[in-house]
Amino acid sequence: MSANPKVMQGVEPEFKLVIDGKLVDGAATLDVVNPATGKVFTTCARADKAQLDAAVASAKAAFPAWSATSIETRRQALLKIADALSARIPEFAKLLTEEQGKPLAHAAGELGGAVAMLHAFAAMDLPDKVLRDDARETIIQRHAPLGVIAAITPWNFPIVLLMIKVAPALLAGNTVVAKPAPTTPLTTLLFGELCAQILPPGVLNVIVDQNDLGGFLTTHPDVAKVAFTGSTATGRKVMASVASTIKRVTLELGGNDAAIVLDDVNVKETAAKIFQGAMVNSGQVCLAIKRVYVPDAMYEEMCAELAALANAHVVGDGLDAATQMGPLQNKVQFEKVKEFLEDARVNGKIIAGGKALDRDGFFIAPTIVRDIPDGARLVQEEQFGPVLPVLKYSDLNDAIARVNASEYGLGGTVWGKDTKRAVDVAQRIASGTVWVNKHLELPPDIPFGGAKQSGFGTEMGQEGLEEFTQSRIVNIAK
Repeated sequence: MSANPKVMQGVEPEFKLVIDGKLVDGAATLDVVNPATGKVFTTCARADKAQLDAAVASAKAAFPAWSATSIETRRQALLKIADALSARIPEFAKLLTEEQGKPLAHAAGELGGAVAMLHAFAAMDLPDKVLRDDARETIIQRHAPLGVIAAITPWNFPIVLLMIKVAPALLAGNTVVAKPAPTTPLTTLLFGELCAQILPPGVLNVIVDQNDLGGFLTTHPDVAKVAFTGSTATGRKVMASVASTIKRVTLELGGNDAAIVLDDVNVKETAAKIFQGAMVNSGQVCLAIKRVYVPDAMYEEMCAELAALANAHVVGDGLDAATQMGPLQNKVQFEKVKEFLEDARVNGKIIAGGKALDRDGFFIAPTIVRDIPDGARLVQEEQFGPVLPVLKYSDLNDAIARVNASEYGLGGTVWGKDTKRAVDVAQRIASGTVWVNKHLELPPDIPFGGAKQSGFGTEMGQEGLEEFTQSRIVNIAK
């Protein structure tokens, strides 16, 4: 598929809703801000409740025919979407950087990950499983599609997190109404336009709101499942709202992921990996390293190494090739992170960064904080920004207990030269995923989900695919 000619010729594209396979003007418009400038750079269509209802009705009407197609037909559709998206990665990546802020190379990486996600799910299957077959009976388990899926996505990884929901939902035979975050709607709308040329009308719909339609979508009687990624606070509201109709729900929520450094590591090498794990996407990652526990004997050296890395990190507009870290995505998050900086200034010792940069846009200097107590906000809460507290420990068992004393349980890392010892520690961390001597590797064929208040249900892998189905047992007498 050729690139969007309006973009290629430098003409402002029209970002419209996608309802029933058509590009639709919104009942209103929504300003979209470039976080590197803090200024509006374009507008897009914004839906009202009537348009949300029309999108759900379209998905409901398309469901019988789509669910009746073979899984091979749906597989081929995913592959066509992957090819079309792959052909337009430069266009999508630039738009993603403009609306989200991340460096252009990282945006292209996210688009590559989205294509890989489509391919990964296209390679999966939902075969019938014979549970019993004897002289008395045959019992078969089948996986039936649910119906209309509401895919609600956040602003930190708008396109790859959409794909984690859309790809398995479509492969399983469901139809979708996607609702991106209102501060990053553009790549999702452009993806919807792309899909409208490939999928039957109504199979994938995209609506945009200003955080005013989510409740109507999650309580809609014709929505069978809500797949949500976002904050734990909003996740609680989503879980409460689906209760009225007992909808299926998957929640991928916040985290306060800890890194435990063991006493046999090379500090310089480990510090570099921890720094990247904390600062990736300006710290706006649910699985980012958000607190690090270091043995007493290594504490001074680790703090010094992390501070040097922070001071050398290049912060700027994501469209600048020299930029290593972009701005925070929106003003609300920018103000929240400034509150964390103030807390760190009062309760700890800032040894790098510690301030908003004096320029347009939502830029925060990469910040390292030491000598901060466990009870400080920066340690207890999810900062979702480029601010890393470094805590010391003298007893490993105590460090593990402190790591686990959290309402969150999404991910974590353990760093140690003795791999067996590090694995033993990892197995004691109460999180859905724990990496040993690496970070943020999420193969699409491996299931992912949070513990405690970090989530509910599973995404990715065969288990993630089956989350978009209803298990049906067919019990046959002989």
